[in-house]
Amino acid sequence: MNWLTSLPAVVLVVGGLLLALLVAAAARIGVRMLVPLGERDRVPQIATPLMPTLGAAFAIFAALSLASEAGYLRAAEGLVSDEAAAASRLAWAATSPRVQSEPIHAALLDYLQTTRAREWVGQAAESGDDSATAGAIARMERSVRAEAARPEVGSAAGTELLSSLDGVTSSRRARVAAASRDVPSLYVVTLVVSGLALIVNSGALVFRSSLRTSLLIVGVASVVGLSLALLFALSAPWGGPFIVSGHPLNAVIGDLKTGFFAGQ
Repeated sequence: MNWLTSLPAVVLVVGGLLLALLVAAAARIGVRMLVPLGERDRVPQIATPLMPTLGAAFAIFAALSLASEAGYLRAAEGLVSDEAAAASRLAWAATSPRVQSEPIHAALLDYLQTTRAREWVGQAAESGDDSATAGAIARMERSVRAEAARPEVGSAAGTELLSSLDGVTSSRRARVAAASRDVPSLYVVTLVVSGLALIVNSGALVFRSSLRTSLLIVGVASVVGLSLALLFALSAPWGGPFIVSGHPLNAVIGDLKTGFFAGQ
């Protein structure tokens, strides 16, 4: 489903509406063509009782799906905030007495800038195997570990440096793992089928009506189409229309550039 969730919001909205409206029109025409003339009186008798059930089923599926994806988007934003907080702790740990902060701050700044530029969206965000980011992480690891191993630094400051470094790398791993998540296909199929069934049933109710009267089902079709578009838009916070904001990391980058952590 990655190809679908990565589409722009405009494409998802227009595509969802067009699909829903085409299904509504096809349902109206299809009932006229497929149902024998002698059985057409039974169509409203069958379709009318089904409307509340189909409507409730779609509403429940849509509500659960959208709530789940919105919660996932908020969780993704929380992961970015956690990574920024870990980077800030490492930057402050590098200012401990007898610690040479410049190499650590330079390596941390390089890592944050690289991951924002190379590992934030798309395939690199999902796999976490960007070579430039891997190099930046390696340089940061070497800088921090070399400083923590110096005898004059002391065990307390060295432990704080290593713990802060572990926080940064662990937060990144959590972000990469979250970015690799995909919407379950059965999840999407169930919602799409329930929505299309509701539209088809609505089209069956107005197959004898005039074209103007049949436009009443446009409302139902629009709700279904927009709900599906919103679901797909929310489902890819690392490569879809609603990209997770990198502002928390950008703020740390700005503080490193201005010398905030060094007290300058």
